[in-house]
Amino acid sequence: MPRPQPLSPALHLSLSTETGPPTDRMTSWKQALSRAFVSLEVLVDNPGAWRASVYADRIGPLQIATEESDPVKFMRTPEEIASDNQAYIFARLQLHGTVALFQDGRSTELRPGLLAFYDAGRPFKLVMSERYRSCVLMMPRQLLRLDDTQVRQLTATPVGDAPGGPAALLLPLLSGLVAEVPATAPPLREKLARTIADLLATLAAGQLTTPGFSPAGAGPTLLDQVKASVERRLGEPELSPRLLADEHNISLRYLHKLFHEQGTTVGRWVRQRRLEACKEELARHDGTDRVIGTVAARWGFSSPAHFSHVFRSAYGMSPGEWRSTAAGAARSR
Repeated sequence: MPRPQPLSPALHLSLSTETGPPTDRMTSWKQALSRAFVSLEVLVDNPGAWRASVYADRIGPLQIATEESDPVKFMRTPEEIASDNQAYIFARLQLHGTVALFQDGRSTELRPGLLAFYDAGRPFKLVMSERYRSCVLMMPRQLLRLDDTQVRQLTATPVGDAPGGPAALLLPLLSGLVAEVPATAPPLREKLARTIADLLATLAAGQLTTPGFSPAGAGPTLLDQVKASVERRLGEPELSPRLLADEHNISLRYLHKLFHEQGTTVGRWVRQRRLEACKEELARHDGTDRVIGTVAARWGFSSPAHFSHVFRSAYGMSPGEWRSTAAGAARSR
């Protein structure tokens, strides 16, 4: 096995947004994430009132961090990947709150006690809609001892969701070992970190061999495939439940059942994803004057008036007000 590449992040990092002026919070936080992990795009609705903290230590081959924050969205885009070219695997163990993870055409919701892997070498997105706390473990990709195809099958699937699987035994052990690291004597900490890395590799292998695990198949993961199709076709105004059902060779009734089990409908989920895409684009500040009607059309809204109505209903302000608010926050930073 090739020797793991050394981690580039800082040996130790501790940051709380409470210690600096509100106008510097987003800049400081993004710099901290780049030092602790990899380069990420960070989006929050109210930067001035937003609170977050991160504490990270590099021990041997492992980066161990505790991350706590108000609602936030992280995105690893192709631009960030090109800028640092880091080949790391993340394992996020959820402690409090829920996190939605998107990668490789799949999405999963991490509840407390669950873990999921994601790969820094490909785009991913993390959406935290409430205050949360997570333990984030990062290690060189080769330590997972999986090939590229296996890693792509593993990402954005919940580890610990299947009763009776190996994760039921190993996840509590992992949590206990991570909690012991700060109190462990320095000569033993690197050995403990390597034990944790081996345990993560065992969890990954166990996830791939768990009965019923089939990230690219039907059954429990069919909804993920449908959602991936929606993501690819968000800009198509003609996108409809019938088109999605035909694309995946299922009945329209079964398609509606999949979304009903998630507490939503096909139309409502598509509309929400389109609104989120528009909201993100209107908040970007890259020197381009983003015309609201053009943005709405790009993400599948055929009527600007209808778009403005549903945007206000969802976010309590018009698209223009949101664009101005986001621009003001950017200028203050």
